[in-house]
Amino acid sequence: MNRLAEEKSPYLLQHKANPVEWWPWSEEAFSEAKRLNKPVFLSVGYSTCHWCHVMAHESFENPEIARLMNDNFVNIKVDREERPDVDRLYMAFVQATTGSGGWPMSVWLTPEGRPFYGGTYFPPDNRYGRAGFPSILTQIARLWEQDRDKIETEAARVIAALAQAGKGVAGTEFHEDDGPLVRGFQDFSRSFDENDGGFGGAPKFPRPSVFNFLFRFATRAAGDKADRAMKMGLLTLRRMAAGGMRDHLGGGFHRYSVDEFWHVPHFEKMLYDQAQLAVSFLEAWQLTRDEFFAEIAREVLEYLLSDMTHPEGGFFSAEDADSLIAHGRPEHAEGAYYVWSREEIVEVLGAEDARIFCRHYGVEEAGNAPGVSDPHGEFRGKNIFIEKQEIATTAKILNLATENVSHSLGMSRRKLLDRRSQRPRPHLDDKILTAWNGLAISAFAKCGAALNEPRYLRAAARAAGFLRTQLSSEKGLLRSWRGEASAIPGFAEDYAFLVQGLLDLYEAVWEARWLEWALELQERQDQLFRDEASGGYFGSAAGDPLISVRMKEDYDGAEPSANSISALNLLRLGRMLHDESFESCARAILASSREALMRAPTAVPQMLVALDLALSPPAQAVVAGAPDSADVREWNQKLHREFSPRRVLLLTDGNSFLLERVPELASMKPLQGRAALYLCENFSCQAPEVLP
Repeated sequence: MNRLAEEKSPYLLQHKANPVEWWPWSEEAFSEAKRLNKPVFLSVGYSTCHWCHVMAHESFENPEIARLMNDNFVNIKVDREERPDVDRLYMAFVQATTGSGGWPMSVWLTPEGRPFYGGTYFPPDNRYGRAGFPSILTQIARLWEQDRDKIETEAARVIAALAQAGKGVAGTEFHEDDGPLVRGFQDFSRSFDENDGGFGGAPKFPRPSVFNFLFRFATRAAGDKADRAMKMGLLTLRRMAAGGMRDHLGGGFHRYSVDEFWHVPHFEKMLYDQAQLAVSFLEAWQLTRDEFFAEIAREVLEYLLSDMTHPEGGFFSAEDADSLIAHGRPEHAEGAYYVWSREEIVEVLGAEDARIFCRHYGVEEAGNAPGVSDPHGEFRGKNIFIEKQEIATTAKILNLATENVSHSLGMSRRKLLDRRSQRPRPHLDDKILTAWNGLAISAFAKCGAALNEPRYLRAAARAAGFLRTQLSSEKGLLRSWRGEASAIPGFAEDYAFLVQGLLDLYEAVWEARWLEWALELQERQDQLFRDEASGGYFGSAAGDPLISVRMKEDYDGAEPSANSISALNLLRLGRMLHDESFESCARAILASSREALMRAPTAVPQMLVALDLALSPPAQAVVAGAPDSADVREWNQKLHREFSPRRVLLLTDGNSFLLERVPELASMKPLQGRAALYLCENFSCQAPEVLP
């Protein structure tokens, strides 16, 4: 065992038996590099990363390659999910120097932590015209011995450039300009796949912040633009839900599609995808009232409750793409848990139900993965379920009653899920991350309130309670928990995503304690991360001797950026508490992100959502009444069923915290003993309403 055996991260523990003498990220590791005068090899990945597993098996488990690493480098292994600050800094270097990035990420550093060479996956030998990992190791070790001064000079220059890029522009003013919203819509429209949904070609990633923007733009715009924005969002969600990215048996969505058809996925499942997509499908339901979208949102959350929830309420991080092919055998494969032969389906279902199921889900004798989506023949003879058509169409093709087909498919899914549960399950990354749990709290709170599902509201509250008990200290938030909390302090995204979750939970249940905690966390986030000179938030706190550059991110990728979510949080807090200082801070973030908003709006769709809110007049829905009254509960559900993302929801019930912050609420009272709704916009309120 190497030093990783003492760590909590499932990813680091996967490497504890490697012959590589791994160090965790620590001052001790860099001190050792300085003592030995060796460069550092930094390997960054995460426990459910397919190519991380491949490189580990090919190189890190190879004694000869490990000897090369141990003789010439101090080797550090980092879980990117535990240390997003480390990942963000060195990924910026890799992307700037190679033009691309990904995981596993491989970076060589000076003993002071300055990067001088990097890439992603390296094969174990020279192939495809590329140098293999041993060749790279040998060459870098030789250069370190022969030309160290040049390497260190260049590394210092790189760090200086990264630091300059992260400073931002001081003194920039916020512009009341919806131009970036229009340009974002136009750019998404140009890249939209008219047939299969999504944007651009393969691979296709679900980026929920894009749906957030499109749905808000659709309600801001008019005519053809509104229709177009709605079509782009709804068609993409429908195609994703019909395709192989969706787990049609167990619920939830896989990471991304390797093809443009949403057919063959990369099979890992991430908590942050589930949480955000549940909200996207919920908002599609709010806009259309099509129960299909609500059902998908419920399906995602039921998967999280059944398979991804700790007994004390927190949510686990991910499930792997790879798994054993069969119990008692060492072979494993990507998607082994999820794919099916037609023969096995017939065995489980019987001939008639199998005939219906195979017609509806595109099952074929030779397997249904298109050759272009399966270039290495990994899924030959296997099927990835995709809904070929609606149930009514399947019934018509088979000359059966629609209700009979629907019943047969439901029974078949349950039988196949039961059979699948007997297979070796993919590895579960059971660490609990504060940031990702914040996203999950939002999903359960929003869906619970809108769909009138008390179980979801209880799940949101339990997760929030878990974070407060296990991942919150007097010094602030902690990043992760696995059996016990890690010593890693929370990052800007932990604060931002959790504040958002608490605001959503407050609006869903109207318990002031969640709003109070959100306010405390926002104040702590400001102290730790705010860039007073240029606006916005650095990803990590000052004072870490191992982080030479504090990065400030605005890209909204698979996860939104901390700055985008923080801008929204601040705007919501400002409008909930009638506090202009929050709005000013939000506008400072938008001002500091203006270049990205103008130059590449499709890279920052969640920041476009914040801009949309900043350009909208303040709007509040205030209910005055007793929290436990039937009228208050009905008003809450009625308000949440609507798609009104620019309006904050408040309950005034004599709560001292709210009245101290917003004395104006004292004038809003029940009418004739019944809960009353006050709708306010742009500092003017309509006459109060009571339920009929």
